[in-house]
Amino acid sequence: MNKAHPPSQRYNPRDLSDEELVARAHSELFHVTRAYEELMRRYQRTLFNVCARYLGNDRDADDVCQEVMLKVLYGLKNFEGKSKFKTWLYSITYNECITQYRKERRKRRLLDALSLDPQEEAAEEKTATLQDTGGLDRWLVHVNPIDREILVLRFVAELEFQEIADIMHMGLSATKMRYKRALDRMREKFSGALETL
Repeated sequence: MNKAHPPSQRYNPRDLSDEELVARAHSELFHVTRAYEELMRRYQRTLFNVCARYLGNDRDADDVCQEVMLKVLYGLKNFEGKSKFKTWLYSITYNECITQYRKERRKRRLLDALSLDPQEEAAEEKTATLQDTGGLDRWLVHVNPIDREILVLRFVAELEFQEIADIMHMGLSATKMRYKRALDRMREKFSGALETL
């Protein structure tokens, strides 16, 4: 960091770029959290929306957001800036969402096994979601988890394909192909429902 601007000098975090805030956080954390707080303020809403759309409910999304913010707080000191901060943040978010999704899936399997008639319960849930075709959330539940994450990172987080590929550890062409196929499947699945609206 430039000696002309020591970390203790007063500054307005909102005037700084993500990269400048990361540099400030490197030198300030854990004594001063202004730069970190500004980074979280900038991405908080989109972060929550990404989690909510991936996980399908606000409660789990809120839990994951809290976990992500803690991981960012403790990980910023080691963030080397090899990628953009935004890409790094959504990479953490993606991994946390996958972990939460797996936990919930295991929990649902257990509840279904303990339920008197899990098939009836599943049929009711399927009917309710298929009848309600409004909004991205209702559509995403019918897409597999990997395709769902690609769509969420593209539409909600507004990331470039290369950033999505980096986050998901996939090739660029494979990411684009999965994105296109996911959109095609959604169009095909909901074409009848869309015609009746």
